[in-house]
Amino acid sequence: MSEHLDAHLQELRRGTVVLACLRLLRTPGYGYGLLEDLARRGFAVDGNTLYPLLRRLEKQGLLTSEWNTHEARPRKFYRTSPAGEDLARSLARDFEALARAIAELPEENRS
Repeated sequence: MSEHLDAHLQELRRGTVVLACLRLLRTPGYGYGLLEDLARRGFAVDGNTLYPLLRRLEKQGLLTSEWNTHEARPRKFYRTSPAGEDLARSLARDFEALARAIAELPEENRS
């Protein structure tokens, strides 16, 4: 049962990570800091998932980025673009509608 549950939870969370990143990156952030922030907020994501996602969102125009070379180690900072803000609002509305619809489903079989 646990392996089935894990697989379904992973599937359920996959789309929510995009929304979480778009919302969190309204304030500029870099990859590792975002990983920590996501973990603190209950989103289990590893770097092998997050870094390609950030590059994909940037390529799609949903994030912008710039390098900060003022610290000891250069870091690429990402920020949600206006198109990313629009998408985040749409995703959040749909997510909330789905959550309401799921909450209205019966919890037990009434046969």
